[in-house]
Amino acid sequence: MYQLDAVHVSFGGVEALAPTSLSIAKGETLVLLGPSGSGKSTLLRCLIGLSPYDGTIRLDGAPVRDWRAVRRRLGYVIQEGGLFPHLSARGNVVLAAREFGWETSRIEARVMELAQLVGLDDEQLARFPAQLSGGQRQRVAMMRALMLGPDALLLDEPLSALDPVTRLRLAGELRDIFARLGMTVVMVTHSLREARFFGGRAILMRDGRIVQQGPVAELESAPADEFVAEFLAAESAL
Repeated sequence: MYQLDAVHVSFGGVEALAPTSLSIAKGETLVLLGPSGSGKSTLLRCLIGLSPYDGTIRLDGAPVRDWRAVRRRLGYVIQEGGLFPHLSARGNVVLAAREFGWETSRIEARVMELAQLVGLDDEQLARFPAQLSGGQRQRVAMMRALMLGPDALLLDEPLSALDPVTRLRLAGELRDIFARLGMTVVMVTHSLREARFFGGRAILMRDGRIVQQGPVAELESAPADEFVAEFLAAESAL
């Protein structure tokens, strides 16, 4: 689905992402791992056109030249949901569909479908974000990201701000949703346990560079260097 060719990001002369070439297959689950400042969130933002970059990003073989034209094909969820506080949960979910001129009947049918998928009811959707729990806000954010039926779902540490019980419950629900929808998923996390849980391919980053990639079990059994071994050991000890 994605093909990155020498994608490079700098801010004020500081390199945030070294020239990176990467392929992400349709239907693949890819987990971006690494410490803070490793470049994983920068790479994710490049995949949705929210970070300026040099190089080429292809989507289904075609170079992306106008991100506004393709962004509706991409769902994006950030830490704590990023919901608009002045809109109800339902208002947040339907905002993009209204902007694109969907008919009311189509919007309502899609909201019902997604509410059932994430386990929210009408009363919860009528609340404002401040009236929802952390887990409920993330479920609303998932509904918003999925509203337009995207081809790929991009998630930036969606579980990190949640308490352990909620995190475990929502992680299980997300994994079930990914399996049911069969869509391309790219997730940023610093948690090795989350990478193991969601499976697929893991990419470990450091200083804006990909250090090693492959199944988590492969990284653990054959670390590419001392940094990989230390990172995995530290995460396993937590």
